[in-house]
Amino acid sequence: MAARSQYEELARQLSAIGAVKRGLARTLPAECPAGSAAVLALLSRHGEIRISRLAELLGVDMSVTSRHVAHVAERGWIERSLDPADKRSRILRLTPAGEDVLGNLNCRTTEMFAHHLQDWSDEEVGQLNTLLARLRDSFSCRGSGGCAPGRHSGDCRSRPADSNDGSYTRTPV
Repeated sequence: MAARSQYEELARQLSAIGAVKRGLARTLPAECPAGSAAVLALLSRHGEIRISRLAELLGVDMSVTSRHVAHVAERGWIERSLDPADKRSRILRLTPAGEDVLGNLNCRTTEMFAHHLQDWSDEEVGQLNTLLARLRDSFSCRGSGGCAPGRHSGDCRSRPADSNDGSYTRTPV
């Protein structure tokens, strides 16, 4: 286990990540704010899903999710159709226009990182990716049926995609 001072420094560093997130948000076009980008990315990753599942994956309230969904639907980036299993629910799916927007967002994000990390080696970027994935795993696998602290077995990674919390989804921001 690391020294307490290491955890304190980690907390400071993660707080400072806000500057990186703001930089990412600035790369997004005005018509596609971060919440909209997250909706598109999740639909791309998970395919057709209900709005309630989308809210779970986003980790936000249903009213917030509804606003994001309305925004992207108005632009034709997603379709909403009746759920044949439950006529009260809607199934959301990405449209070709939404796929185009998401492709553009991913290009912008990739270019932004390439620009800001141009003095980093491939190995350093790989190390960062590995460590961030491990950090994410340490938090995401602690839920019900997940790994106990200090006993990460990797079994949590073998869960079906729809049973995880969406933390493996690459969102533009």
